[in-house]
Amino acid sequence: MKFLISKIFSHLLPKDGMGKRVTKKKLRRIDRWFLLVTIILSLFGILMVYDSSVAIAIRDFGTPYYFVREQLKWLILGGVALFVFSRIDYHIWKKFALPMLLVTLLLLMAVFVPGIGIRALGAHRWLNVGFFILQPAELSKLVLVIYLSAWFSRDEKDRFMAFLLLVGMVLGLVILEPDLGTAIVILSIALLLYFLSGAPVVQFLLLLPILFVGTVGVAVIAPYRFRRITTFFNPESDPLGASYQIRQILLALGSGGWLGVGIGQSRQRYEYLPEANTDSIFAIVGEEVGFIGALAVLVLFIFLIWRGFRIGRGAPDAFGRLLALGISSWIGMQTLINLAAMVALLPLTGVPLPLVSYGGSSLIILLSALGIVLNISRHESLSR
Repeated sequence: MKFLISKIFSHLLPKDGMGKRVTKKKLRRIDRWFLLVTIILSLFGILMVYDSSVAIAIRDFGTPYYFVREQLKWLILGGVALFVFSRIDYHIWKKFALPMLLVTLLLLMAVFVPGIGIRALGAHRWLNVGFFILQPAELSKLVLVIYLSAWFSRDEKDRFMAFLLLVGMVLGLVILEPDLGTAIVILSIALLLYFLSGAPVVQFLLLLPILFVGTVGVAVIAPYRFRRITTFFNPESDPLGASYQIRQILLALGSGGWLGVGIGQSRQRYEYLPEANTDSIFAIVGEEVGFIGALAVLVLFIFLIWRGFRIGRGAPDAFGRLLALGISSWIGMQTLINLAAMVALLPLTGVPLPLVSYGGSSLIILLSALGIVLNISRHESLSR
């Protein structure tokens, strides 16, 4: 019996570069700086979700604590997921990459099925799984990173068209929901991973006009997206309509000054700023802690992303390298798109700020992904 148990556990141990099983003693500790910054940003997110949601929580639920209670519950679940995923050898995800992708595609289609999918504000983005409301588009970010990392870690020629077909299928389902912001993030992650896998630069040059025409076409087809683009170029055109949110965002950021109005002292949270606890939460951050505080938050994100790339560079194999780089790129692109929209460098796309914005699916899935990166960090020494 002892022999059988030892054989089972030996198969769960990771392999080194020569394909040999390594003992637990050979694994280093997880990257504590990466974990620390993750915890700081997550806890800061709890504080800002409470500050930004007080007014709408009282209006809709009669208590100022509704949204922060929900976010805290999701943070606890996400923390458990982070711990579990950090203990699971990351190589196992390579084996389940294809089944996970197929299940995710089914979930993306299920949002349109009456009785299963939830329609809200004209969008089909959520699934009611009984005890939890799942947003499959958020799950697709992690699953696509895992699948592409597994695929690109193998030497293979002429995969350009297959790559376009796969990404186009995922993007098509996400855009139909509709969720253009998430689609842009997914496309960015996929292209970065394809580039990092050593793809020829000429293929990216061929993609640029296709991506430009496709993005403009998708934006122009939907009237509300077209209005966002026109007001982005001319914010004065509809001050009480399409450009109202960005004007309130800039007003919040400007009101913060250098040091902010103080934690809990935001005025824009009193239903002046739309989506204050989700997509526009950074405006509340800038208002309450000012330019210095907002810059500190930005530095934390940059440090987290840099640390993730550092873990990827030290991974013992191509799959681990691409997986860590892909997850770090996901955080980086989503943060960049959100913050660029907050300072009017990009049109508003509805992309949440990672770890800070309110949202259960986003927080739990992102913490799970960060747990995978932490597990990769335990294997860094094997490649040195």
